[in-house]
Formats: sequence, structure tokens, C-alpha cells
Amino acid sequence: MLPYLHSSKFTKFGGKTGGKTRTVDGGKMKLTKTICNNLKPKDRPYKKFDGGGLYLEVMPNGNKLWRVKYYFHGKEKRVSLGKYPIVTLAEAREKRMEARQLLAKGIDPSRNKISKEKLARRDNNNIFETLAHEWYSKKKDGWSSSHAKNVMHRLESNVFPYIGKTPVTKITVPDLLDVLQVMEDRNALEVAKRTRQICSQVFRYGIQTGRCENNPALHLDGALKTHRPKHFAALDVKDVPGFLTALERNEARLFSRTRRAIRLSLLTFARPVEIRKSRWPDIDLDQGQWAIPGERMKSGRDHIVPLSAQSLDVLLEQQKETGSHDTPWVFPGQVYPRKPMSGGTVNMGIKRLGYDKRMTAHGFRALARTAIREQLKYYPDIIEAQLAHKPSGPLGAAYDRAQFLDERRTMMQDWADYLDKIALGAVSKAI
Repeated sequence: MLPYLHSSKFTKFGGKTGGKTRTVDGGKMKLTKTICNNLKPKDRPYKKFDGGGLYLEVMPNGNKLWRVKYYFHGKEKRVSLGKYPIVTLAEAREKRMEARQLLAKGIDPSRNKISKEKLARRDNNNIFETLAHEWYSKKKDGWSSSHAKNVMHRLESNVFPYIGKTPVTKITVPDLLDVLQVMEDRNALEVAKRTRQICSQVFRYGIQTGRCENNPALHLDGALKTHRPKHFAALDVKDVPGFLTALERNEARLFSRTRRAIRLSLLTFARPVEIRKSRWPDIDLDQGQWAIPGERMKSGRDHIVPLSAQSLDVLLEQQKETGSHDTPWVFPGQVYPRKPMSGGTVNMGIKRLGYDKRMTAHGFRALARTAIREQLKYYPDIIEAQLAHKPSGPLGAAYDRAQFLDERRTMMQDWADYLDKIALGAVSKAI
């Protein structure tokens, strides 16, 4: 026997009222909007039935609550349908019909409602923004502070305002494409590319933790505009002697510390931010070694820079000028020595030397990478280790800050000596 909704015996009064037959439930008329509006609270809750198990329960505080009484496997049960007048009489009757349909299928309306509410709560906890913050908290400790800041900035600026409050299970490929095309429309193509990669990692984490089953970012290949990557301008080796001559003559009248920062950039080919934020506590002049903490590295890993004799000369000169200042920075700002040199100082210095659009602070890395491989014949893995690039394959898995350290010490001195030689014109004209 199927479960059923409670229903009193229906009686039709044969008398006509305005030409219509009145239907009653248990001797009472079905509810109307007027009746519902006029129901007044009493000292105790009371019920007004509409039929088919549907009734309106009036509470002492004046609230009017829709409920349906039914039987499931022989037990009397009730399910709440909402508050009147937020849920109208017509809507309550529709919900009663839905309950009947569930009962006809052998489904308990009350249990079905609880399941839907649990699903709704789960979806609310699995909105993209919540999932992204959880993924970010697990990853950020392995990143440099600047990279972590960039990741969160891209999420907060470009993603959260659009799909942040949407459950991850409901975000479709077109939804994510719309978000990325906002960046594309302002010609921020690289930002759109990076943001897609971040979103892909968030969705992958959602799949791994059972929050979703699909990664829409994976289906966007070819959907975004692409552009030819712009590489940092870098000199050819044959142009280095002229550059060093211009730096030595200093007709541009650069500050001494700016010239030293440029020269140290060439000698160590560290990233510009690593040069300008270098600190005396990290440099061991006696051991000829510069240990950069992971929080200041793009990779998030500690990194050692072996210092050539020429690099040590630059640092000793710099120490004489600024070492007495109350600042930890190797290259303090000219105006505000308690802060590091500004980000554009080296690039501006290069420009004033006459190498605008031909060289950048970051270009020293490309210059060294090419020249050391082609002219000094060092293995790429040793060069990549000094560039703080994590190599692929088995070497990548074994990476640590001291990888190839002995080889790199020799390489850095060879590189500094090579620069001295080409500055004096002692390298073959075949270069």
C-alpha cells in the first residue's frame, strides 16, 4: 500500500452560493486568501485545514506556517512548506501536489526536503571563492611572497567579482570564458592566461577533494587570444665591451651605487628584485657567498650565489659608501636609505647610458645564459641552477639550494674573468 496524504472525508453541500458549490473539509470551507489574511493569533497555536493534508498553523506570535500532514509507511508525518504570505495559498497547494507526487513514487517528502537543504548548504560551502582560499592557504607557503600576492590579486580582481559566490559544481566552461574575456577585452592577454592557469589549479583541487567533478579551465584551449611573447631586451656579447666602457666613463653621471648595482647585475645575473633587495646579513664576504632566503625568491626556495672576486670588489666598494648607514640594504635608496633602491633605478640607469630598448636589468640573465653556454661551454643544468630555474626531469626532483655549488663557483669566476677579457678586447674577433 502506497504512502498517502492525510485527508478528511469530503462533503459537498448541495446548496448553491452564487451558483457555485462549496467544498468543505471536515465540515469546514477550504481556505481562501481572505480567510488566511483574517486569521488572528490566540494563546495557543491552532490549525486551519485546506484539504488533502494541507493546513495553515497560526502561532501565538502571529506567524502563519504552512504544513502538510501525511502518512509514510503507516506513520503520521509533517513537512513544512514555508511562511504565509511569503508562500501564497496557491504556492502552498502546488507544494502539496509535489508532496503527493513524491509519495506516489515512494519518497518521503520530509526526507527529500532535508536532502535538498543539505545539498544547498554543501553548495554554499563549495562556492568558488571558498575553495580558492582553501587551495591558496595550502600552496602559499611554497611560493615567494611576491608570487603569492600576485595570485591572490588576480583572484580578487579578476575572478571573485564574477563567479566567486557561485558553487563550483555550477560553473560551466562558458561561465569561465566570460570571466577571462573581460581581461581579454582590456588587452590583458597575459593576465588572462595566468588567471586561467590559477583557476585550473583551483578546480583540480576541487576534484581532488570531492567538491566537483569537472575542470572547465581545461576545455578553453584555443578560446582565448594569443600574442607573441615579448622578451626582455638583452645585449649580444659583442656589445658588452661598449656597454662596460659607457658604464666606466659614466658620462650619464649616474650615482656610484647605481653603477655598482648595474655591474653586480651583470656579474651575478640575479633577478632585478634580488639585487635591489639584497641585504648585508645575507652576504658572507669572507666565504664569497650570497645566500638569498626563499621568501625573496620567485621559486620560494633558498638560493646561493657564489661571488667572484670582481663581485666582492663591487660589494666592498658599496660597503665603504653605505655600510655605515643604519640600513640592512646593500643598495639603499638615495633619498630614503631605510628603504631599498627603487625598482626602476637600474633600468633608468641603463637608459641614460644610451641603451634604451637594447638592454634591461632582467636582460643580464639572458645575456649570461647564452654567453656562458656558447662561449664558456658550461652544461645547461649548471647555468639553470645558477639562474634559480628548477630543471626538468630527475634533476628537478633533486633540486636544492646547493645544487652544483662547486661547479657554479668556478663558473661565476670564469664569467667575471671573461667579462674583463672582452672589455679589454682580448677575445677573438670571431665572437
